Amino acid sequence: MKQDGDAVNIPVCFISNHDGFLGSIKNFIKDFVVTEIDVTGRRVNTAAPTQPSDCAPPERKEETSAECKWRNHSSALQDTDVAADCGLDVTIPSPGSFDLSVILGQSVSEELEQFVLTLKEKPTKQELSLGSFADKHHRANVHRAVRHRFPFLMTVTIQPEIRVREDPDYRELSHLVTEDEAEDFFRFIDAKVRGSSYTFGPDDDKDHRTAVHHFLSRRFGKLVETKSFTDQGTTAISVRLREQGRPKKRTAEERKEEDVYTAFTLRKENLETLEAISYMAAALGVLPSDFTYAGIKDKRAITYQSMVVKKVSTQRLKEKTAEFEKRGMRLSQVRSVAEPLRLGRLQGNHFDLVVRDLRPQGAADGHSSGADSHARLAVLVKEALENVKARGFVNYYGPQRFGSVKSVQSDRVGLALLKEDVVSAVRLFFTPDDGNDPQNYAKRHFLQTDNAKESLALMPLSKARERLMLRALNRYGTGPDGCTQAWLSLPHSMRVFYPHAYCSRVWNEAVAHRLTTLGHSARRGDLVWRREDAGENGSAQIHVVTDQEEHEGVYTLGHVLLPMLGNTVKYPENAMATWFQERLARDGLDECRFRVTGLKLNLPGCYRPLLASPSNLSYQLQSAACGEGGGEATGNSSRNSDRQQNGSAAEGKRDSLTLALNFDLDSSCYATICLREIMKCDP
Repeated sequence: MKQDGDAVNIPVCFISNHDGFLGSIKNFIKDFVVTEIDVTGRRVNTAAPTQPSDCAPPERKEETSAECKWRNHSSALQDTDVAADCGLDVTIPSPGSFDLSVILGQSVSEELEQFVLTLKEKPTKQELSLGSFADKHHRANVHRAVRHRFPFLMTVTIQPEIRVREDPDYRELSHLVTEDEAEDFFRFIDAKVRGSSYTFGPDDDKDHRTAVHHFLSRRFGKLVETKSFTDQGTTAISVRLREQGRPKKRTAEERKEEDVYTAFTLRKENLETLEAISYMAAALGVLPSDFTYAGIKDKRAITYQSMVVKKVSTQRLKEKTAEFEKRGMRLSQVRSVAEPLRLGRLQGNHFDLVVRDLRPQGAADGHSSGADSHARLAVLVKEALENVKARGFVNYYGPQRFGSVKSVQSDRVGLALLKEDVVSAVRLFFTPDDGNDPQNYAKRHFLQTDNAKESLALMPLSKARERLMLRALNRYGTGPDGCTQAWLSLPHSMRVFYPHAYCSRVWNEAVAHRLTTLGHSARRGDLVWRREDAGENGSAQIHVVTDQEEHEGVYTLGHVLLPMLGNTVKYPENAMATWFQERLARDGLDECRFRVTGLKLNLPGCYRPLLASPSNLSYQLQSAACGEGGGEATGNSSRNSDRQQNGSAAEGKRDSLTLALNFDLDSSCYATICLREIMKCDP
């Protein structure tokens, strides 16, 4: 075993002892191709089996087979939706999650903001026109987004124009309860989450409660039922949606539009998944939250992944494909489906990689005989791939897990959030890189001036996360309350990414310590899955390795699991338990419950296998002349820039070799980490 550190502080523990070799990846976009593998084992860029157009997707029971449960148990948290998987209460999206500048355009959005400020200062019966919207889908989304962001407004269509004015019902309710309660109640009404309820604040004045009951019955009686209840000596009013209730002013046409789901395969080049979604949402007139996907893919690559968009027909999506292609996105296999996708609903990913400019470790550039070098490399590559295929690699989280900004990593933001220091978390989030591009300039301006409005104007439109945060900071201020609202403005899956990054960093360190101190075999106190006790539909159970099982070799290192930090996981019952306690105490989290109520974050934790293995692995060695084929350079790092500037001669050598690799990995496993085990260096 070799242990070292790399540029992004990911520990290095190698399982095999082969020599490895040097090389470079991602010199060109086409050198790194990632293709999602769906839950049926099919690559998403291949044609789906023919089925009737009105056929619903496979029933959910196929997802909960014993095999799928086994796979889901060992997957990482960032590839699953915590709220969905852990059965948490459904939460209504925060107002900042609807970016009206995308839906309405920047100028109209600012005009609406000014109209709202005027209403707050002096109620008026005036109206504001938001413009004309010929597309009915776009109109529906404007209504939904405006009502959610500003629940005290009423939206009216005088086709095709949409106008807004103050909702008199809101004004009346705000005289009975606080404005925050009135806003939250109207969002609750508009969200229409089946079986949900809303509870007003404590109210021990019976006459006042009666007035609230009468108002709600008179204005919303067909939609909700109300009840007063007493808990620990305090009385409050609870409102529940009626089972057969219908939303206010929601027509049959709107209900039909809500149920439209269109699936497609997205091919993107040199784009973040969320950046691609933001652009498509703006072009289609829907919200970014209307897109669902199984996992986030690399930016500096060609990637294929499944997506589902809500409230967009197949015909309308196909009409936009030419526009999307101009931004490096191609859509295929467009079809109607019955439901959205869920994060983590994939089997894994297939990788087609090219490693260029191969050299033996320690070889002096340009002084090796061509024939000798090729022969030596052929032996090294074969030995490395056979070892990794047989023994696997340490299942570290890759550098992508911690963000691409050099000056601050996502795990530090996550640590601040877990410590509920939302102000520090915001400032860490906006820490700029060394570059002077528009994004970093806007971040630097915010940290220097604390002026969210000016920073928002400077921030590129493609940076959806940063713009959502700045918009909320501009509205609510940059103090603790404003920073809390800024984090709540991000969708839950985006917000929880940062605490998960911290947990991933600790997991990486735990693996390195486990291998260094306890070796490469299963030891007493290690955690493993016990499968034999699970029935056909049963769940696998966590088992603690006993002394006898260690001596008899019942389990191997490939069976060992380490917990991802959380409030429901079990920790190893050996020296690793103490290590986890001391590691958390060092970061001030010794009493952390991994639940941040104010940010609606809950980390239950999970278990991740210590080792991972590639499957369906194949490779081909060829000369650089055969392997070259042009293509755009990724420009992914200064390391690649150095290679292109200082190593262009080396790349052009006729006697250099190129390695083409093809393999599959389970979800949440990283190809760059697999390559590191193969090459014994950072590729």
